[in-house]
Amino acid sequence: MTARRAAVLGHPVAHSLSPALHRAAYRALGLDDWTYTAVDVREAELAGFVDAMDESWAGLSLTMPLKHAVIPLLDSVEPLAEVVGAVNTLLPSGRTRVGANTDVHGLVAALGEGLGQQARTGPPAHAVILGAGATAASTLAALGELGCTSPHVLVRSLARTGELRAAAHRMGVTPQFSRLDAATDVLPRADVVVSTMPKHAADPWAQVLADSGAPVSGVLLDVVYDPRPTELSRAWSRAGGVVVGGERMLLHQAAEQVRLMTGHAAPVTAMDEALRSALAPV
Repeated sequence: MTARRAAVLGHPVAHSLSPALHRAAYRALGLDDWTYTAVDVREAELAGFVDAMDESWAGLSLTMPLKHAVIPLLDSVEPLAEVVGAVNTLLPSGRTRVGANTDVHGLVAALGEGLGQQARTGPPAHAVILGAGATAASTLAALGELGCTSPHVLVRSLARTGELRAAAHRMGVTPQFSRLDAATDVLPRADVVVSTMPKHAADPWAQVLADSGAPVSGVLLDVVYDPRPTELSRAWSRAGGVVVGGERMLLHQAAEQVRLMTGHAAPVTAMDEALRSALAPV
């Protein structure tokens, strides 16, 4: 069997759990000659790295800040990734480079786990997104797949929502935008909340939620998985809501990457076991 390799690229990337997930998949699939590594690549270095890839490469996972930067380097972009405006997966096919987005798949699957705990039927009536970056655009698409086309987006600066508004227009969804100051009123009423904010950025709003004493009943997905749980997750759980850790999104988006890169159905159980082992306290 021909040796193949894949990697996750980003900066910083040493903390990534993607190698544990993909390597577990390769073992379960019997792909003994496949390797998967984490490579620290800055935005300015990405073109050189991609140009140097040979036929041994099966694919790349891309994390921040590369999800936008990779797009000009691609020969084609799959429709979902084009609509979202973010690529987290590069698939070489001969000399052709194809961009895909598996974050949406990961978000839909992770939210499905949380909604399943509540035995909910029908789409979320009131969904909230915290943040306006690349993952927020994927979240708009994921919520659209779940039937929610008018989520409420809370951001630090309304002046920095141009790319997300453009993505929403391409998707045909109509989000409402407000400053994060509205979180006190908006969060307790939400059926679904997805925080796409960086590590610790949502901590002040966790404290606001805790201080308000308002009960919640919806599902929170915080895409951050380090620290685990996040302060927002703690506050949400204490207020009565269902929490889905960011590692669940990571698992499911990685499973879709494995399918795309190997051509085999992902061994999700084996990957889940590897994820739990990697996150277990030492």
